[in-house]
Parts: sequence; structure tokens; C-alpha cells
Amino acid sequence: MAGDLLDSQGRGEAQWGLPAIHPEGRKFGIAALGISLLFALFAWETLAWPMAFLSLGVFAFFRDPERVVPQDQNAIVSPADGRIVQITGVNPPRELVVDDGHGLPCLSDEPTIRVSIFMSVFDVHINRTPIAGMVQRLVYVPGQFLNAELDKASDENERQHILVERSDGVCVGFTQIAGLVARRIVPFVKPGDTLGVGQRVGLIRFGSRVDVYLPKGTSSRVMLGQRVVAGETVLAEIGSQRLLEGVSH
Repeated sequence: MAGDLLDSQGRGEAQWGLPAIHPEGRKFGIAALGISLLFALFAWETLAWPMAFLSLGVFAFFRDPERVVPQDQNAIVSPADGRIVQITGVNPPRELVVDDGHGLPCLSDEPTIRVSIFMSVFDVHINRTPIAGMVQRLVYVPGQFLNAELDKASDENERQHILVERSDGVCVGFTQIAGLVARRIVPFVKPGDTLGVGQRVGLIRFGSRVDVYLPKGTSSRVMLGQRVVAGETVLAEIGSQRLLEGVSH
């Protein structure tokens, strides 16, 4: 299915298949499985079974399914699987605003809409770029490991800021934030890379959050509590501002 063109009128072919396991996670899963087999070899079944289930959990955590990415040039797609936990007006992070001395684009220091997505340990943790364009900034900031659902996690936790600029100059910044269990943010890209919308940019190990900073004049198309899918769910349309309401039931 990878690379196939599908549309809203039924063109293309939808197939089911087991998701791939990202290479970053295979070593952990294989190690846990190896320990389980070692325990089983010595007839330590009380230890072998828990390790076997742990290996399955690790493989599931690092799953990397294919996604059908919208090709609308105005769409900002979700960079992460998870639940919308915050939609609020804030000033963008300093790392995405200040001049870095290289004359590269940056975000305005004016308040903008931040959409925050919380990923539990059961969600896919491969992150994707919300727009197509060039990676202008990738800034890693060491920090704490507070609950990623807390508002202050955006400023105090270990995090990595990414700024992507489209060919027309529109920029979208987003931040990968480590959580209570997460201890490492793994990038797949570097400054200067050109990305297609929905392309994989990195992962966060074991529970985390991603903040997206929408361009000026753009409002969210998702609502608090809504579940989103990385590379598929449209978070916003550039230049579009309208109120959407929902009812939980």
C-alpha cells in the first residue's frame, strides 16, 4: 500500500496487514524475547512468561503502520497519534522564535494557537511532519520528566523543537515532549532535509506529548478529548478560522 494514491471516491485499494516494527524497537523486543527463552531453558516459567509478554508489548509499542496522508496543500495533519488535551493561545517557544545567527526562518513571537496531543503507552509513537517543506530548525532541550499531560511539561520536560517551512514561506513549529516514562527522543531528520507531508520525523520512547503551533490566522479543526491519528487527521487548514463544536457521548 505504501506510495499508492487513494481518494475520497474510492480509487485505490485498501489492504490489511500487520504493521512493521521500527528498527529502533527491534533490539529491545529481541532482547526481552531472548531473556524469556533463556528463562524457559532453565525451566523458570514464572519468569519466562512475564518476559515473553513484555517482548510482545515492546514490539507493539514500536509498531509503525502505514497511513493515508491527505494531499491538500492547506492541511496541517496531526504529527502524533493520541488524544487532544489542550487547545490554547500561547507564545511560541523561545527556541523557535529567536534568531539563531544563521538567518534561518523563525516563528513570530506573537501569541498563536497551540494544539497539544498526549500519547499513552498504547499509542503509536512514530511522529510525522504536519506539513511538507524543509526542516529549518531542530533544537533539543534537556529537561525533566513530568506528566506529559501537565501544561508546564511544555516548558520543563525534555523536548525537541522542529520548525518546517513550506516553499511559500509558511512555517509550522512542533515540539516532541518526553513524559513520565519516556527517556529519549529519537530524531530521524536533520536541518536542511526536505520532507513530504506526513513523513516520519522521529519517535519518543514510552509515553509522551507533541505540541503543534499553528500559523497566524489559523484555528484548530479538532476538539478537546478527540482522538487523532498521525499523518491522517487534519488538525487545521492554513488561513481558516471557524468554530467547531462537539458533544461527548
